[in-house]
Amino acid sequence: MNAASVIAPAWRRFAAIVYDLLAVVAIVMVVGLIAQVVTGGRIADERGHLLAWWYQPLQGLVVGAYFFVSWTRGGQTLGMRPWRIRVTDAAGRAAGGRRGLIRLVVAALPLLLLALYPLTSLRVALAAPLVGWALLLLPALFDHRRRGVHDMLAGTEVRRLPT
Repeated sequence: MNAASVIAPAWRRFAAIVYDLLAVVAIVMVVGLIAQVVTGGRIADERGHLLAWWYQPLQGLVVGAYFFVSWTRGGQTLGMRPWRIRVTDAAGRAAGGRRGLIRLVVAALPLLLLALYPLTSLRVALAAPLVGWALLLLPALFDHRRRGVHDMLAGTEVRRLPT
């Protein structure tokens, strides 16, 4: 069996992303609940401005840790498991910490586009990271190894697990 035959098709990757979105929402809700308990329900003021400076960095750290640990310990997020796909290096081995960190940082870059909010509308600021992620994933539709930009830079790929 050659290496190209075990590369996961793009549709499986995109399906796993949808599943992982549900996991991320659950993580964000749990961290939000904990933050509400810690602050006595005063995480934001009446206008929605955050009073706890640490809340958003904590959310990012916990969500990032979910992906990093999933990719480097077993190679699968919760969303990847039902689709039987796994993050590996080009040789099919575990991605490892350095590759996982590069993959995470590059995949998180579109979140910087949220900084557009003071310059534009909330709608545009929320749509901008989605466009950024689409651009990162676009090469997976055309690359012979179905890699997104984050995979190319990290030296990783997503493979199907044997049945």
